[in-house]
Amino acid sequence: MSKFLGYPGLFSCKYCTNKMDLIGKIPQLNKKHVHINNPDKFNEILKQIIEDGPSKLQVLSDFDKTITKQHDNGKTHLSSFGIFEKCPSLTDEFVKTVDGLNKKYYPMEMDPHIPLKEKYQLMEEWWGQSENALRGLVVSPKEMEVVCKQLGPSLRDGTNIAFDMLHQEEVPVLVFSAGLGDIVKLVLNQKDVLLPNVKIVSNFLKYNSEGVIEGFTAPAIHVFNKNEYAIKNTEFYNCIIDRTNVILLGDSIGDAKMAEGITHVNNVLKIGFLYERKEEALPHYLDTFDVVLEDDQTMDVFISLLKCIFEKKLQI
Repeated sequence: MSKFLGYPGLFSCKYCTNKMDLIGKIPQLNKKHVHINNPDKFNEILKQIIEDGPSKLQVLSDFDKTITKQHDNGKTHLSSFGIFEKCPSLTDEFVKTVDGLNKKYYPMEMDPHIPLKEKYQLMEEWWGQSENALRGLVVSPKEMEVVCKQLGPSLRDGTNIAFDMLHQEEVPVLVFSAGLGDIVKLVLNQKDVLLPNVKIVSNFLKYNSEGVIEGFTAPAIHVFNKNEYAIKNTEFYNCIIDRTNVILLGDSIGDAKMAEGITHVNNVLKIGFLYERKEEALPHYLDTFDVVLEDDQTMDVFISLLKCIFEKKLQI
């Protein structure tokens, strides 16, 4: 008996053909809120990932509204930057500035009618102005830790299960976030998912010798330049040099490009979480992701795919 709850007959000779209907055999993929635009492509990618097994797999995931829930019963969670903005020592001027930036640029980020090239420039402006607003502030890591414990977001249902499975199978996980890395790291640690196989690439604060924030430690990462950020220059690259398959998770159109910075990848299965402006944005998400999960605050589909990949190894 497998250590994971699986799908009987999924890997029998009856189904192991080029026309393998994996979608039809996985219950979590057959719910009303699950959208797959190209079933043949999805089946082929998943079939290859299953055949290659966990030793060839890596996971790339966004953080805000991807690992964390997009909402709890309609109440949205604070983003990593949003949590930071609740630190008591922040100046009124900073809070007012970033509130204005959020109100100006966030609707543009989510507007499916704005071309990606234009969005890229808008995000450059937003992150650049946000970094400028940070300079000169004094916010200690301890203060951020306390605020995270008080206001930290809920992780998607099943996140701990998924991360435990990935750790058990020694699958590298990169949390690739355009948010504030200091908060991302604190939340993952406090939720017991910052395991040894998990690495973070994000916007981390740079402090001077007196504890004053000088900006970010590296060029700012925003939602539309993740593919340009040099993963090869990170510690994570050494963990994935021989891993040619990716499962990617994100909630933004820009997240779908995260794997483009890794040149040796053969297969990428993209999972998109959609909540805001669902009807209007769904066609764009279907053109971008292999599977789109509409208002799904769980990791159920992701876990179902991991079970298939890991059980295949166990049944050979």
